[in-house]
Amino acid sequence: MKHRTDVQPLSASRLEELQAAPLTYAAVGATASASPPGYACVHLSRILRRRDFESAVEDLMTWRVHRRAGLGVAASGSAQPDTVVDMRLGLGALAVRIPCRVVYVVDEPDRRGFAYGTLPGHPETGEEVFLLHRHSDGHVELTITAFSRPATLLARAGGPFARWVQMAMTKRYLAAADQLAR
Repeated sequence: MKHRTDVQPLSASRLEELQAAPLTYAAVGATASASPPGYACVHLSRILRRRDFESAVEDLMTWRVHRRAGLGVAASGSAQPDTVVDMRLGLGALAVRIPCRVVYVVDEPDRRGFAYGTLPGHPETGEEVFLLHRHSDGHVELTITAFSRPATLLARAGGPFARWVQMAMTKRYLAAADQLAR
């Protein structure tokens, strides 16, 4: 499925840098099954008010959910395998960079979404999957599952606060998907 995206494009130098960067964890694709040991895990879901599955998919795959959740988003395209995305949380010099690469896409009739993994410079190391599921009764559910551990001094020093930020962002993604209902 091809999606349009209206996020900021990455500069040529940043695109090249992120495409060449290795993922910062070994368990690539593990969000499709079980989280690896040694990582903190998050697993939340929400039944969305919207019933339009295709629009929900479009919003997720084109980074609108991330933007609506308050992140600055620059990406090489919509969420497809090997798409790189450089998100920012905060403003100006105080913004935290959140670079990731899409590691897999789910494209089934009633389940769609993607997982991305962390790249160097991300405050955490790990993977996060965003899956939309269309239930037989027409309800649309977004489930987000992640495993991570601190990768930077700032994240390690943040301790429980860093975990709280990750949980808060997960809740913001869920709320954003619900707010984007058309």
